[in-house]
Amino acid sequence: MAKSLVLERKGQLSLREIALDTDLGPDDVRIAIRTVGVCGSDVHYYTHGKIGPFVVNEPMVLGHEASGVVTEVGAQVRHLKPGDRVCMEPGIPDPTSRAAKMGIYNVDPAVRFWATPPVHGCLTPHVVHPAAYTYLLPDTVSFAEGAMVEPFAIGMQAALRARIQPGDIGMVTGAGPIGMMTALAALAGGCAKVYVADLAQPKLDIIAAYPGIETINIRQTPPAEAIADATAGWGADVVFECSGAAPAVLGLPQLARPGGTIVLVGMPVDPVPVDIVGLQARELRVETVFRYANVYDRAIALIGAGKVDLKQLISLTMPFADSIAAFDRAAEGRETDVKIQIEMPDA
Repeated sequence: MAKSLVLERKGQLSLREIALDTDLGPDDVRIAIRTVGVCGSDVHYYTHGKIGPFVVNEPMVLGHEASGVVTEVGAQVRHLKPGDRVCMEPGIPDPTSRAAKMGIYNVDPAVRFWATPPVHGCLTPHVVHPAAYTYLLPDTVSFAEGAMVEPFAIGMQAALRARIQPGDIGMVTGAGPIGMMTALAALAGGCAKVYVADLAQPKLDIIAAYPGIETINIRQTPPAEAIADATAGWGADVVFECSGAAPAVLGLPQLARPGGTIVLVGMPVDPVPVDIVGLQARELRVETVFRYANVYDRAIALIGAGKVDLKQLISLTMPFADSIAAFDRAAEGRETDVKIQIEMPDA
């Protein structure tokens, strides 16, 4: 047994040994974990003990944003070998399910997703993972960037859902990690400019450092007023709601142009009101996002080509021995923090 970061119950973490399934199947690879990002969902399980119907009823290893090195491959694996640097897609669907056959395996009811009860995550020295959901990292992509592919994949999914046209004006409500990832994915997907709205000026300052991004501090200017001024009253072509905040959802129709698109990315904790007539009056198309499907290779290609730079979104890296402190730091929700990562010791 190896020492892992274990969520014992709501509000209690420990670094201890725990029995995990490490049997290597013919289509699997064994991976030495190098870097793991601390995600908001990990923190939510820590602080609340549940997310919707997913409840922590027994100890669970946390972590699902990861990169590492292949140490062993199954008998049927051909595209990977020991020593390969990789990142891993944390959701494992049933390949025979109707959803998987339709290409929407992210909404497969049978999907097993790292660090979603009762499935253990990857904050442990070694994991066994299907080779089909393990991706080779280019030499130009670090382990830290490899661990950023998972959150960036959500932004990629959102950009694809938006069906961006070259030269579109985009808008993102919410400058958390996913909002920032979505803004960068929208730029990579063809937007000429993306406006990002939030109330935390430090976060706006971070994303404003990227060319093509303009920011709106909603404490100073209502987002509808700001986007109207920026577009001569027309509105944004595509609007991404990444905050999950009820007022933001209610105000979405005022941000998009007639015939535009709204993509719901953020997940409200509770049901929120929606201005249906406002959506209808502009014939807005509404899309939704749940994780991602078939985008990991595209995300890695963009990062590897230097089209998307995620390095400046890594706020802090802490050693595995201090991973409890890393989670406590993430739970503080500092406005200057975007992504906190945990670095595993070399095996």
